[in-house]
Amino acid sequence: MPYRLPPLNALRAFEAAARHLSFKKAAQELSVTPTAISHQIKLLEDQLDLQLFHRLTRALELTPQGEAMLPKVREGLQCFVAAVTSAHERVSSGRLIVVLPPSFATRWLVPRLRRFALSEPSLSLHVFRSLKTIDTDQVASLASFDLADLRQEDSVVVIRFGAGVYPGFRVDRMFGSDYIAVCSPKLLQADPPLRVPADMRHQVLLHDQGLASGRPGPAWDEWFRLAGITGVDSSAGPHFSDSGLVYVAALDGLGVALASKPLVATAIGQGRLVAPFDIAVGQKFAYYLVVPEAIAERPAVQAFRNWLLEEAKSEAH
Repeated sequence: MPYRLPPLNALRAFEAAARHLSFKKAAQELSVTPTAISHQIKLLEDQLDLQLFHRLTRALELTPQGEAMLPKVREGLQCFVAAVTSAHERVSSGRLIVVLPPSFATRWLVPRLRRFALSEPSLSLHVFRSLKTIDTDQVASLASFDLADLRQEDSVVVIRFGAGVYPGFRVDRMFGSDYIAVCSPKLLQADPPLRVPADMRHQVLLHDQGLASGRPGPAWDEWFRLAGITGVDSSAGPHFSDSGLVYVAALDGLGVALASKPLVATAIGQGRLVAPFDIAVGQKFAYYLVVPEAIAERPAVQAFRNWLLEEAKSEAH
C-alpha cells in the first residue's frame, strides 16, 4: 500500500534539522521557532511511525532510519526548487509580444518605448503592427492573438482601438481618441491664411480613405457641423489609403488633416504640427489593453501593463 506523502513543511524541517543536527539552527534558517521545528518533526515521525532523531541532553543525532531517509528527502526538495526555478526561467526567457494598430505603434508607443526598455532591460519585447487590432463593429474579432509564431513561454498582449467589449479577456481602458484638425505651422501664415475656423473654406482637406471602409473615424462634414460652417464641399481634397499617409501629407504642408488627438500630441509638442482650433470630434471608440486571463499575472505582462497605464494617464480624458 502506498504511503500518504508527508506535509512539505515537515520534510523541510526534517532536512534542515538533520543537516544542522540542531532544532535551533533549523528554526533560524526557516524563520520559525525551535518549538515549531520540534512539532513538525514529531508530526513526521508519527505519520511514518518511525523515530528519526535521538534527542540527547545537549545534542541531536539521526537514527539509522533518519540517516537512510535524509539523502532522498534532500534530493526531493532540490527537485522542487529546480522545478520552480525552471518555471520562472521559462516565463522570463519568453517573448512579450505586443500587437497593436499601425498608427498607434508609430506615433504613440514607439516614441515612449525607450523608458520601458530602460526599466526592463532583460525583457525580450516584440512589436507587431496589425489592422486586425481595430474593431470594425461592436463585436470585435480577436484574431490578432494568432499573428505570431508562439512558443509556450511567450506572452501576447493586444492594444485595440474599439468598443472595449472583449469577453474572456482582462481589459484596461487607456484613453479615448477625439479627432482634431491639424496642419503644418506654415499654413497659419500662408495665402490664404488659417486663423479662424471660417478660413477652413479655403484650405485643402486631407482624407483618410480607410475610414470609409468600415474602420471607425470621423469625416470632415462632422467637423464643419460642429464649427457651424456651411456651404463647404467636405469631400474635396486628396484621399489616402491610410492615416500614416495623411499624417505625412499634413507634416509636409499639403493641407489640413483630421487626426486622433493623442496620436499627434507629440508632433504638436515638438512644433511639427499645430492644432489651430479648439474643435474636437468625439469618438465612441477608445484604446484598450487586452490580455488573456491565463497570462495576466505573468511578471512580464504585469510590468508592461503597469508602465503602459502610467504612460496613458497623461492622455486620459
